[in-house]
Amino acid sequence: MKTASPQGRSLPRFERRHEPLVSPRAFIRRQIQFLFFALVMVFGSLGIGVLGYHFSEGLSWLDALVNASMILFGMGPVSELHSNAGKWFASFYAMFSGVAFITIVGVVFAPLFHRFLHRFHLAGDDK
Repeated sequence: MKTASPQGRSLPRFERRHEPLVSPRAFIRRQIQFLFFALVMVFGSLGIGVLGYHFSEGLSWLDALVNASMILFGMGPVSELHSNAGKWFASFYAMFSGVAFITIVGVVFAPLFHRFLHRFHLAGDDK
């Protein structure tokens, strides 16, 4: 179920075209791995935003967290931006957040989507 990477770490992989579906237990374990990776991406993205808002705009840590989380999840900024550095950061963080959000959603749904397509493909082979 895992493949060795060039660095020696093992990465989760999906079953190949003619392999049977993994057991529900293995699927849940894979889904948990992907959810954990998505959470790491969320917290990493939030960390970038919090640091950026705190240092570029001088917001308190809590206000920076609120702004970063609102931007990351598509709600828009809460605090008004006053400095040019803050405006530059906010514009680039908004672009980054759009891509990050789509990527995080893709990571969460990848195992589910793969399982659906794999099951659909295996059902097509039976005919």
